[in-house]
Amino acid sequence: MTDQQIDQQAGQRSAPPETAAPVIVLVSAEHADTLVDEFWRYSREYDLRAARSCAEACRVAEDAAAAGLRVAMFVSDSRLPDVESVLHAFARWRGLVPTARRVVAAPFDRFLADAPGLRVGMAKGKYDAYLLMPRGRRDEEFHHAVTELLSDWNWSASDPDVVVAKIVSPDSDALTHGIRDFFDRMGMPARVVHPDSKVGQLVREHFPPDAPYPLVLGANRRPIVARSVRDVARTFFDTEAERELDARRGTEITDVAVVGGGPAGLAAAVYAASEGLSTVVLDSSAIGGQAGTSSMIRNYLGFPRGISGMRLAQRARTQALRFGTRFHTGWEVEELVAATDGPHLLRGSDFEIAARAVVVASGVRYRSLGVPSVEDYLGAGVNYGAAMSLSREMEDHDVVVVGGGNSAGQAAVHLARFARSVTVVVRRPGLAETMSAYLVGEIEFNPRITVQPCSRVVEAGGDSHLQWVTLEDTETGERRRLAAYGLFLLLGAEPHCAWLPDEVVRDERGFVLTGRDVPKDLWVDGLPPPGLATSAPGIFAAGDVRAGSMKRVAAASGEGASVVPLIHGWLSPADG
Repeated sequence: MTDQQIDQQAGQRSAPPETAAPVIVLVSAEHADTLVDEFWRYSREYDLRAARSCAEACRVAEDAAAAGLRVAMFVSDSRLPDVESVLHAFARWRGLVPTARRVVAAPFDRFLADAPGLRVGMAKGKYDAYLLMPRGRRDEEFHHAVTELLSDWNWSASDPDVVVAKIVSPDSDALTHGIRDFFDRMGMPARVVHPDSKVGQLVREHFPPDAPYPLVLGANRRPIVARSVRDVARTFFDTEAERELDARRGTEITDVAVVGGGPAGLAAAVYAASEGLSTVVLDSSAIGGQAGTSSMIRNYLGFPRGISGMRLAQRARTQALRFGTRFHTGWEVEELVAATDGPHLLRGSDFEIAARAVVVASGVRYRSLGVPSVEDYLGAGVNYGAAMSLSREMEDHDVVVVGGGNSAGQAAVHLARFARSVTVVVRRPGLAETMSAYLVGEIEFNPRITVQPCSRVVEAGGDSHLQWVTLEDTETGERRRLAAYGLFLLLGAEPHCAWLPDEVVRDERGFVLTGRDVPKDLWVDGLPPPGLATSAPGIFAAGDVRAGSMKRVAAASGEGASVVPLIHGWLSPADG
């Protein structure tokens, strides 16, 4: 039985109970009518409400909340009559509705004059976009910005109205969370349903009474018992048609096999496939790598309003697919056999792929905290990584984020939209050494976020779910207990390289050595390998897994693109 048929038998659609239209508040003393006219195209899906001052907009938001309505966005003139600066208005609105997106729509005669005083506020996260108020019809540049922000709000702050998968489970255990997070990172909205619900009961009829949870069903897929996230990845993204096609290919040798679907691997796939090389990407989990868990990357070139890691990864995947790349999600490479004459072999538990060139882009994984009482609550409040799918569950709770890198900063800013408080715990005296300045500024501005320097988590506790953590001052040894419903651990990076052969030399931390970093006794004719080539001919490395890499999304993408000319040189040495 299909997902749609089960919905029909249950007498329900995929939409959640909250079917009332979200509210867009349009604020201007002089141009409120203009904004209402311009936003009329959204009136089918959103409830448009005008206000002529900051105070009136506050009342509109409070009335909406009292009626159980969600406020999706505030759109304000660059000047309002009852506040010194519109930034003060945004601060008040943020206090009322932290999840709402905030936009300045400046009239033409004040757009340039007001910009210098307001753009600084956007850099600190006080609002999301500074736009020119439309002066005529079909200002699609304006509406492109608006729809991007509404799309981001719908994805991150609102339960999806339409889902492509349902997870049937009575508990919020680690596996259920992992599956839901996988779907979110793949850009596929999903919902957890209880077995006692109508949908859950109908799904249960197709399994033995003792079948374990969770059960997963989706559009045009049979329900499955999910014993791992990999089971779900294989079912949803490694279809029978693709498996049959690969079987017909038999012993075909691909030009390029990319191991890892993060920014480096995706960039390598796009450029390799676009230049006519047959390309396969293998990833054991969701496409996007660690970057795919970032709620909002604001310093990536070409995205002035920022872009979530998930959207960036899915756009790159679509781009690679367009050029003919084959993706195998849920395929974990367990062994690479480096060949000196002939293709390299990549092997997993149930597959083998031959490739003339291999790009190692398997990235890094978060380090374990190593505190037993913390590990006891994995899936019950403790999470390695950002786990953006859990953000809404943190509403009105206290949250702790451990880590001082950009991923930790992005997670803290995003969680502050929902949580009552967010405490960022770092061992260093501050964040400036390890985090981008724009994120440090956003954190300093946000009243819900507190930074706890020179500290570490040494204990955790609670009943069936995490309730508190204990912090220890690394200088004085003093300990104190904090309330914590969620603990998000983003503790730096360990390379994922256990599957690599000895021919691929690594440094003392396990990162892959390339170019001049390869030991001199392995150079050929006194010359080092090319910059992204490893010690094994025909095997290259790009992104975070490579020793000396910058550990930034843009840098990883650049390395993924830069490795393709080296692959051409390896495959066609006469042309090099």
